Amino acid sequence: MKIYEIREIPELELRKRIKDEEENLAHLKFQKSTSQLESPIKIRLVRRDIARMRTVLREKEMKAAKQK
Repeated sequence: MKIYEIREIPELELRKRIKDEEENLAHLKFQKSTSQLESPIKIRLVRRDIARMRTVLREKEMKAAKQK
């Protein structure tokens, strides 16, 4: 997911997607430990997407705090 796509997502949906991706990451890690994961690159991509979403969420929080 690209950063410009993430910035268009509303804050509540962004929080939900972060939670979903964290669950997905846990599932991928479990697959890796049982040698069922086809591509270990998926773990890296999911971690990066989570980091991007958290960064955008933090930007939105900072912007909201600054406007108050």
